[in-house]
Amino acid sequence: MDIAIIGLPQSGKTTIFNALTAGNSTSTGAGGAGPMQVGVVKVIDPRLAVLNDIYHPKKVIHPEIKYWDLPPLDRESASSNQILSGRQRNILQAADALFLVVRTFEDPALLHPLETIDPGRDVSMLLEELALADLQSLEGAEKRLDDGIKKAKPADRPAMVPQLETIQKVKAALEDGIPAKSQKLTPSETLALVDFQLLTSKPVMVGFNTGESETVPTFESLGFTSDVAGGLGEVGICAKLEEDLAMMDAAESEEFREAMGLEEPAVERVKQVCYNTVGLVSFLTVGEDEVRAWPVRTGIEAQMAAGTIHTDFTRGFIRAEVIAYEDLIRCGSLAQGRKEGVLRSEGKTYEVKDGDVINFLINT
Repeated sequence: MDIAIIGLPQSGKTTIFNALTAGNSTSTGAGGAGPMQVGVVKVIDPRLAVLNDIYHPKKVIHPEIKYWDLPPLDRESASSNQILSGRQRNILQAADALFLVVRTFEDPALLHPLETIDPGRDVSMLLEELALADLQSLEGAEKRLDDGIKKAKPADRPAMVPQLETIQKVKAALEDGIPAKSQKLTPSETLALVDFQLLTSKPVMVGFNTGESETVPTFESLGFTSDVAGGLGEVGICAKLEEDLAMMDAAESEEFREAMGLEEPAVERVKQVCYNTVGLVSFLTVGEDEVRAWPVRTGIEAQMAAGTIHTDFTRGFIRAEVIAYEDLIRCGSLAQGRKEGVLRSEGKTYEVKDGDVINFLINT
């Protein structure tokens, strides 16, 4: 899963990136206002450690999150009316989710580009930039499609009109401040927009970068309506402290956390918010070669879940043998689970649940 991190200058965006990646990152070269960094973090699923003790596999494979640290969104250095460079926009469009960093702490040595600390204003500004990028994409598409309809043969025009009408509908709502994901669209309208990869249709999380003793704001306390805040994830992070702890070895970091009465590391909190905001669950696979967690969208059916392992599994799907993680641990083996009737056979439309241990039977 790819998560793109964006924020205003002096928001602490890169500090949060360093905290999440423990400083393990590589530069990807220039990206508009400056270089981009990318870091990969394992999402540790504690259930795999238990399964490892049962199966003793050759490998234990945890899911990964790839964080992209984009250059700050700086109106002063932006060319024309585009605050996002073409490459920045491409990475945002390709990302599975967006992480907006908003500063809440005061520091005279780090001047805010807008001179005052106002997290509500900054959240609104970042969301507006996403909407503006979408409007630019849709305006270009509207013009191209309108020209195409005029040049098309009369018999071909009716098939092109619905997409144009969908673009105009979504564009009008964006101009009224309603992001694409909050708009009521039919399945056919949603399909008509897929190729545009609209930024306001993506899962969005806001990371409030706080001081050590500050209260973390919420969307409710900042006065956001459900049309704007609906579906947004939120998490508070003291970026500088978390960065310092992330650079320590595990034992030293844990000792400091206990002494300071701190909760779990930022990477774990962000991971949980990410899973909740994107809407992910994990199914598990077990065997002598590997035990592994596979994150998939909530509500996914078994046949499509099989395709996350290999695309051929979707076409060759026969059925899925499923047992809940808790039942497998209690039984101690799949064979015992079968004897007790908790290992069951499910068809292609079975809705995968978090913690399902699945063996897919495939026609090769």
